[in-house]
Amino acid sequence: MKMEVDYQLTRNIRRVGHLETQGGGQVVVQDGYAYIGHMKPPMGTSIIDVRDPANPMVVANVEPPDDFSHTHKVRVAGNLMITNVEMDRRHFLRKGEKIPALREELGPDATDDQIAAVLGVTPGDIPLLEEASARGYHSGGFRVWDISDKTNPRLLSYVKTHGFGVHRFDMDENYAYISTEMEGYVGNILVVYDLSDPSLPKEVSRWHIPGQHVAGGETPTWQGYGHRLHHAMRCGDELWAAYWHAGYRVLDCSDMTDLKLKGSYRFPDAIPEPTHTIMPLEQEINGRRYAVCIDEEHDHKPGRLHGFIWIVDVTDMDKMEPIAAWDLSERVCPWIGQPGVRFGGHQFREKLDGTLVYATWFAGGLRVLDVADPYLPVEVAHYMVPGADGTPPQSNDVDVDENGLIYLLDRSNGLEILEMTL
Repeated sequence: MKMEVDYQLTRNIRRVGHLETQGGGQVVVQDGYAYIGHMKPPMGTSIIDVRDPANPMVVANVEPPDDFSHTHKVRVAGNLMITNVEMDRRHFLRKGEKIPALREELGPDATDDQIAAVLGVTPGDIPLLEEASARGYHSGGFRVWDISDKTNPRLLSYVKTHGFGVHRFDMDENYAYISTEMEGYVGNILVVYDLSDPSLPKEVSRWHIPGQHVAGGETPTWQGYGHRLHHAMRCGDELWAAYWHAGYRVLDCSDMTDLKLKGSYRFPDAIPEPTHTIMPLEQEINGRRYAVCIDEEHDHKPGRLHGFIWIVDVTDMDKMEPIAAWDLSERVCPWIGQPGVRFGGHQFREKLDGTLVYATWFAGGLRVLDVADPYLPVEVAHYMVPGADGTPPQSNDVDVDENGLIYLLDRSNGLEILEMTL
């Protein structure tokens, strides 16, 4: 007998406004404007006037530098905006680098079908991968903009890095904390740039985990790019660095030219999903310091653990310990199993100025947790609403403005402007 399930798509949250726009990777809000980094070229970065949140209006868009790059991450501090430049479809296209070795290994009679089977792609993908490999990629880096006129962003500088280019990052009016590939390293590392002259950002320091600097004689103890910096968040005199399958690191940045390791934690191998973001709460609770950490869910294998939101006691940097984990059941989501639908944790609002954690869960939408009791995170609200055409949510990023309005960015369904009804 088939059981009908009454899915609760929203609780304690209502829609204030909506902007139908191409899917995005990051949203930040400052002084009545929202800034969106779009997932796919030719869309780049949109600036949106949200002073009337019921009627958001796009006032500017800057395109990626070329057809092979996406600029899906954006940060703003005062009148400076930084956008990343990263190879579009990077993980897929980099498979092309393996084809010459496979042709040699499989012999002169190797077919595209055989090579595709090894790479996990279709035979029709092989010419595309070979073309991309021959072309190479040389655009990776970040761009700095003057946004004193929101309708006309002015490019101040374009800093080229290496490899894939720049992924997610943090910034303030003084420094940019960039996650990027650099020549001689395996996987993304942290590179800090001085922005005192935004027309000429200058590298002041870099940091990596042992094993990444192969040009310096180090040898990775892992395979591929699994141990790499996702991004590091500046919190006072600390940088909180999510390091993918290597867990996270806390760096002392009181001297920005000489970053020092302050604390380190790696989750057990039984936890399959990588560490995406880690930050401490701004206030202590009962005299102790806690951090919030979120895993990013990838291709979930049935029977395997999902990613979690973790609450970590970080009072003693030498003995950091997870004290609670929160997960969302697939049973709450009506779109599980549909082609192309991704479900699981991804990101939370990167400001923890209270006990509410605003987290995106792909097809699970927005989940709002209260961690006032760090040992027992409680969901107090959620928003899991499909697009107007029924497209399942793929909630990717979230920010909250000074008035408490929530800006929820979807990979498929544009920008939602929401408010809590508690």
